Amino acid sequence: MGYLSKVQLIERANNTRQFYLICPAPLAEALELEKGEPIEWVIEDRHTLIVKRINKVPAKTRRNDHAR
Repeated sequence: MGYLSKVQLIERANNTRQFYLICPAPLAEALELEKGEPIEWVIEDRHTLIVKRINKVPAKTRRNDHAR
């Protein structure tokens, strides 16, 4: 099953533009994405954009958990 999303454009007063690609909540939840998590956008070709997770640390593994 696919999820549709629209590209949004923000045009700022200083003539800069920023495009936003929204990730639908069910897709983000299935991928276990977290707020602020870094991702990498890779262009495979004109029709294929790959989103890669960068150094994903499982939510259950935290630095303080090892001290117990």
